[in-house]
Amino acid sequence: MGGTFESLKGGGAAIALDEIEISILRSLAVQLLELIGPGEPEPAEDADPLAALFAEGPSEPPSDPALARLFPDAYGAPDGAGDKGVDPEELAARSAEFRRFTENDLRARKREDALAVVRSLDGLTPAGDGAAVLELSGELPLRWLGALNDLRLTIAARLDITEDDESAVLFRLPDEDPRKPMVMAYLWLGGLQETLIETL
Repeated sequence: MGGTFESLKGGGAAIALDEIEISILRSLAVQLLELIGPGEPEPAEDADPLAALFAEGPSEPPSDPALARLFPDAYGAPDGAGDKGVDPEELAARSAEFRRFTENDLRARKREDALAVVRSLDGLTPAGDGAAVLELSGELPLRWLGALNDLRLTIAARLDITEDDESAVLFRLPDEDPRKPMVMAYLWLGGLQETLIETL
């Protein structure tokens, strides 16, 4: 195993990580948790159980570009770009309504994915050679896949990388460029994500 996920017999995935890789992954996952924000407080014992089902979230998109990537508009751009024949005000109203009833659950899922990464890494003890083998089974491979995707989306937003721009220049940055470590993390996470997908 050399820094990529491999299939486990009987299902699941495994990867060998050294102390530095564990530290980087854990740090990024913790930063993602901080960006997503705290969860909803636990309801009181005598609280109405149906109230949680109808709890409303925010109706406005996040102003932070990274959060906007993690929690995009459901019906495209609020200005209606690309939606011929749809009134921009109607589109904005639909997006706000959808966000109000779905964002809290989406935030909770993303938070749980990032927490699963942190807890998995906290349970690792590097051996004498400085590496530890992380084994993921059950729902953990999917949790990790979700967190890796969220980490890459967040870094892409910070680096202003989009699917259709000329971002190839970022991948040829000189070593002294301050963005270089984040670009390297972005590429590394992409490799982890790709090999984890292959194991599934």
